[in-house]
This record gives sequence, C-alpha cells and structure tokens, in this order.
Amino acid sequence: MTATHTPHLRRNLGSLSVSPLCLGGNVFGWTADEAESFAVLDAYTAGGGNFVDTADVYSAWVPGNKGGESETVIGNWLASRGNRSDVVIATKVGAHPDLKGLGAATVKSAVDESLARLRTDYIDLYYTHYDDESVEVGEFLTALDDLVRAGKVREIAASNISAQRLEESLALSDREGLARYVALQPHYNLVSRDTYEGELADAAARHGLAAVPYYALASGFLTGKYRPDSQVGSARSGKAAQYLATDRGRRVLAALDTVATAHDVEPATVALAWLAAQPTVAAPIASARTVAQLPALLALTDLTLTETELALLTEASA
Repeated sequence: MTATHTPHLRRNLGSLSVSPLCLGGNVFGWTADEAESFAVLDAYTAGGGNFVDTADVYSAWVPGNKGGESETVIGNWLASRGNRSDVVIATKVGAHPDLKGLGAATVKSAVDESLARLRTDYIDLYYTHYDDESVEVGEFLTALDDLVRAGKVREIAASNISAQRLEESLALSDREGLARYVALQPHYNLVSRDTYEGELADAAARHGLAAVPYYALASGFLTGKYRPDSQVGSARSGKAAQYLATDRGRRVLAALDTVATAHDVEPATVALAWLAAQPTVAAPIASARTVAQLPALLALTDLTLTETELALLTEASA
C-alpha cells in the first residue's frame, strides 16, 4: 500500500489545484497495458496524487497504434472509478497524425475526439503540444477561448513554445480578453537545463506562469538505474545511455548518489526534488510503467533538499 502524502502541498495553475508530482500518461497503452495502467493510476491517487498528463498523440509512434491510446485508457479508468472530479486531467492538441497543427478547425475537432476518448465533458488543462508558427497566435487563442467559454476546457497552457511566441500569445490574450496560458510544459531536468532556463523561464516568472516539466527524469537516466557497464532492458535505454557517455551525466549521477544516500531515498526522488525547487516549477512530470516504480516518485513530496544539496546538484549539472 502506498503511503498517503500530504495534500496541503498542492500548487495552483490558474483555477486548478494540483499535486507536486504530475503522473505522465505516455506509457499507458504503450509499455503499460490497461490493467497495469489502472494499477498505476490507482496507486498514484491513493498516494495523494491528483494530476495526470497525456496527449492525443500518445502513442502513435508504436507500430499498430494510431494515437489516442493513452487517453482511452485514462477515460476507461475514470469511468470505472467514478472519480472524474477528483483528478486534474491535462491533454494536448496539435501532434496527432490526423490532426496536426493549431488551425482553429483542427483544435475544435481534436478537443471533441479527446473528450470522447477521455469519457468526460471537460478537460482541466489543455496544452498546445507544439507551437505552429504557420498559424497566427490570434487564430488558435480564439479557438481555445471558444473552448473555455463552451465549458470544454477549464485552463489552457503551452508546450514547446519559444519565449517570443509566448510573449506574443500572452499580450494578445490580455489585449483581447481571451483565455490566457496559465502554465508551460518545457523539456527540463538536471541534464537538460538550457531547454528551459534563460528567456523562457524568465518569461514564465515575469507573467506568473507555472512550469510543469516533461522528461523530468531524462528518459529514466536520473533514476540511477543506468550505470557504466550495466544493461537495462527498457524502451528508452538508448536515450539514457547517451547521458552516461558525457562528463556532465556522470557528475550528476555522482551528486544524486551523494544526496540520495544522505536522505536514504532513491536518486529519482532527489532529481525530482531538485526540479521542484527551481523557480516557476509547480509539478515535474514523471511516468511509471509499474506500481513498483511509483514510491520513489511520490516520495518527492516528503523530501526537502538543503541549500547545500541544491547547490551541489546545480553545480554538477552546469
């Protein structure tokens, strides 16, 4: 049984209140079948989590899949548990093979398909998955605003967007009185800092946006299970191995080990705690393929790193 973690640590994303760990749904319907996915979702919510992230494209990259598999699993789980109002569901638009880009008509078709798969009449947080620079920000923001007004979406957010387009979007929302981004989903972790830090993080801080970083554990590398001379059977081990080949990757692992040993926790918990302590970060995203992988992720809520430990990790990752 997973320990229950304190709900008072909830963070605000606009009108939404979310737990400090966001559960990534990319593995549902991919490396975790429906039964495993249900078990992970049950254990995550039993452990105090309430924030689940998915996208309409998950997992179209798998042979035989066409996209929407993750949303379908989550929808089936919500329906079987009858807990829709207890869970904050985030999904994304713009990358599904049949509904690419952010044209107004695409956004409006995609949301209805996501709602049907999720078996719900509203999405709590709706992200533009990738910016589509062929579309004026006014076009997709007006479409998103229509969805908010129709009650199909509660809050909107952006993933994979430049600081410049983010500024342009926020300025337009303010000027025209349209729905406004409340959060960003950047690629950000201890071995990938320049993907967020700098202009984008500065813009988020200036405008009061919360960051919900993806690849928070660098495709599993920051769990510490990938070591020199070790073989790990995982769909993502190739990516993790690339980090091991760098000086920075090895320095980060050593720093994670030092801090993890001091607190008697897993390296993954430390990596998430470092991320959660960074300015603007509300809730890192991490996925679990099995229930056994969850405790190290949920333990984030019980770990506070000292200034010295944060500095050690920050230095190792520079």
